[in-house]
Amino acid sequence: MSWTFIFLMVGLKIPILGLLYIVWWAIRSGSEAVPPASADDGGTKDRHPRPPRPRRPRRGPHAEPDPASPRRVRTTLARSR
Repeated sequence: MSWTFIFLMVGLKIPILGLLYIVWWAIRSGSEAVPPASADDGGTKDRHPRPPRPRRPRRGPHAEPDPASPRRVRTTLARSR
């Protein structure tokens, strides 16, 4: 066996074990109790609702076709006599 094989099979397992420990610790710690929101929490979300955003035109294979290009108008130069 070479040292490379030993490193790959043993050494690279250390970060995986660390990740498993962090996940186990996070699950075991539980969630903190969130205090209930009071009626006057200082927020402005309910007092000033935003107007709905305008819908963007659809793009893709099921979209309406693009509008036709405007007709081209040729201009003529006025020649002085």
